[in-house]
Amino acid sequence: MFLIVLLVISILFIVISTVKFQLHPFLALIFAAIGFGLFARMPLPEIAKSINGGFGDTIGKIGIVIIAGIIIGTFLERSGGAFAIADWILKIIGQSHVPLAMAIIGYIVSIPVFADSGFVILMPLNRALSKRAKISLMGPVVALAVGLTATHCLVPPTPGPIAAAGILNADLGLVILFGLIVAAFAVAVGWLFAVKFAAKIYVDPNPELSEADVEARLREAPSALKSFIPIILPMVLIIFKSFSDFPSHPFGEGSLKNFVGFIGEPVIALMIGTLLAFRLPRKLDKQMLSTTGWVGQSIIDSAIIIMITGAGGAFGMVLRNSPIADVLSKSLSQANLGIWLPFIIAAALKTAQGSSTVSLITTASLMMPLMSSLGFESPVAKALVVSSIAAGAMVVSHANDSFFWVITQMAKMDIKTGYKLHTVATLIIGVTSGLVVWVLSLILL
Repeated sequence: MFLIVLLVISILFIVISTVKFQLHPFLALIFAAIGFGLFARMPLPEIAKSINGGFGDTIGKIGIVIIAGIIIGTFLERSGGAFAIADWILKIIGQSHVPLAMAIIGYIVSIPVFADSGFVILMPLNRALSKRAKISLMGPVVALAVGLTATHCLVPPTPGPIAAAGILNADLGLVILFGLIVAAFAVAVGWLFAVKFAAKIYVDPNPELSEADVEARLREAPSALKSFIPIILPMVLIIFKSFSDFPSHPFGEGSLKNFVGFIGEPVIALMIGTLLAFRLPRKLDKQMLSTTGWVGQSIIDSAIIIMITGAGGAFGMVLRNSPIADVLSKSLSQANLGIWLPFIIAAALKTAQGSSTVSLITTASLMMPLMSSLGFESPVAKALVVSSIAAGAMVVSHANDSFFWVITQMAKMDIKTGYKLHTVATLIIGVTSGLVVWVLSLILL
């Protein structure tokens, strides 16, 4: 109980210090990590190692991706390319359906692409669509985030559900099928939350630009097709890498697979997208590529996001290396909860340490020895357990989740609004997913 109380106190410290006392989130997260480690009586070297390791691992995974994504976004915005894409999309879907479009795009994109990468890539388009439609940025941001989160957790080939399916020896085809169904319900409910609640909180998508500025940029903008390429091509390359990693080896096991795997790594794919973004201005000026130009400003803008995201990773790593996961799992495994047991364990671990992937993998490992005694032995039952774990792994995204900081910082959302919108949205879609899995279990088991 002491560790659980300590976890609650740590989270409250982050919330109160950042919202009420305006402490920078970077310091709040690092102080929380140190405090939790000390009061949990972790070995002192382990605390420092966890903070350094968590910070470095997180930045190592998404630091360059964030920088490249922001550079692409800057070139899309300043060249007018993002507005050309937005203008084209709005003519098709209508100005009142931007959140729905972003929810659907997120649902599709995050099946092969990490949610963090997908959000970074799509945020310039999101901002431009909202600006052209003259609506608040918050509705489309939340809609995109729930779309990305749902399939990231539920649908392979993202690593979390693939790993969980492998640990529990679940049929991957069934996991994909159930994941797509459950995620569709979750995204529908998340979209409703976005349009009925989040959209009412007004945030200007780009307060520096007036409508006259937008019109001026459209006159100088590249075509919508040319503007799409730096966004779409990295995603296609990442998708191809996911296919190449399938056990069936669709690209073989030789040089072709290695090449596809290399260019499909998010870092390489995004850097290719960056090079393509340099083609967007009508005339590429070397000043744009300098430390004081578009590239330099993009790197400065990305620094804050990267530092806060890294601090979130540090806090999550301290929690991960403490006994909190064992305490939560042992307490919950004794209850007779059926298909809700994996959901609750995953939700507790996700809330405690921040990473959906870690929650999926850890919960699957904890459930593996319990499957027979709980009666989850058929292929359908195993696949539903994976979906239940994935549903729990969405609940909830807050201060110790790097995705929370990517969204709040890129959307220029203050911390209080982040809790009110993104955190609540992940609670809603996670519980919705859990309910859908439960209903499926009543029908199929």
